[in-house]
Amino acid sequence: MTRPESTPAAPHYVMSMVIIGVLFFIFGFVTWLNGPLTIFVKLAFHLDNVTAFLIPVAFYMSYFVLALPSAAVLKRTGMKRGMALGLFVMAIGAALFGQFIVLHSYHGALAALFVIGAGLSILQTASNPYVSILGPIESGARRVAIMGICNKGAGALAPLVFGWLVLSGIGSFEQQVKAAPTPAAAQALLDGFVARVYWPYMAMAAILAVLAVWVARSRLPEIRPAGANRASRGGRGQRGIFAFPHLWLGVVCLFIYVGMEVMAGDAIGVYGQALGLPLDAVKHFTTFTMVAMLAGYLAGLLLIPRFVSQQRYLAASAVLGVLLAFGAWSTTGYTSVAFVAALGFANAMMWPAIFPLAIKGLGGHTEFGSALLIMGIVGGALIPQAFFHLAEAVPLQWAFLLVMVPGYAYILFYGLLGHRAGQARTAQAVDSAAALP
Repeated sequence: MTRPESTPAAPHYVMSMVIIGVLFFIFGFVTWLNGPLTIFVKLAFHLDNVTAFLIPVAFYMSYFVLALPSAAVLKRTGMKRGMALGLFVMAIGAALFGQFIVLHSYHGALAALFVIGAGLSILQTASNPYVSILGPIESGARRVAIMGICNKGAGALAPLVFGWLVLSGIGSFEQQVKAAPTPAAAQALLDGFVARVYWPYMAMAAILAVLAVWVARSRLPEIRPAGANRASRGGRGQRGIFAFPHLWLGVVCLFIYVGMEVMAGDAIGVYGQALGLPLDAVKHFTTFTMVAMLAGYLAGLLLIPRFVSQQRYLAASAVLGVLLAFGAWSTTGYTSVAFVAALGFANAMMWPAIFPLAIKGLGGHTEFGSALLIMGIVGGALIPQAFFHLAEAVPLQWAFLLVMVPGYAYILFYGLLGHRAGQARTAQAVDSAAALP
């Protein structure tokens, strides 16, 4: 595929990657607060696992609801201004979250997380295809992997920062609440604990607002997806979105992948708690998963596409995911948790491979196809909920195995066969169109 004229010229390429890298860092930091935040609300609001996990449900459901409207917005604003808008919406959501938390409104806090997710929906719908088509689509996984390092580096940092600012001494604090002489004394302790989250989220809101202005005024170039991601040389002929089965199979694949990622990243703390591990330990478990993902991204950068294609690497990662899931099932305690954290390595290159494979050749449908893929992020809400409901009927580790293994099996299918669905027919249609006088 030739480099399209809508792709940024070389002098702007590095700066474009830097700006998008900052954005991936930001939404990585915000996204991977959900794991320790779930532990926080369990204690602050006296919640069970299913109710506490409404945190990622509210967050990820916004992608499903707002991804298509985001694509429509981006058609009007362009990708650059759309990214700035997404950051500003996230700033509003972060400020609302801080306010609702100190008002002891769990439902209000969930609504605020939905607003943060709405901003991220716009941001991701723009930034993921942007970086995928910033250069040749065949090396898209490599560029997305660089963004993934920014994202998961922030993800490794977020639980540590949140743990230091908010969850410090949570193990002894839980004992203090239980030992309080009166319900009023226990509530006073909890009120002080809840207040810890207010200023960090207000500071985050201010930072996001500043970044929105920076992106809007930056020299980040616009890319026209219809020109940068066309399947043909001549580009003649109009084809509907349903003519791309590899996209629809990719939406399912991304739905499952995000569920697998949230299980390994956000649910690992609750998983560790269920195995009887102490709170002061489990609050950092998400960081271990993020470190494993960073290692996976580095491996992907070294291997793709020089030694292995992105689709083959995706298939190999899925096989590794199955093996690690069996490892978590067959062991106990910290060893089982270590296998769950190691899933971060298997998961690392899945998004970088799935997204470019799924949007390949969509041309003028790129924004819409991207929005459909972003809708698939709702898997991060539904799959963990299915796991926790299943864990009420069967032993926890059996529930984990029954959720994870079929998921990785489908990802294996997409890496081997699914990404090619309809591609031969597309190529034939392209050749026919190009042959027309």
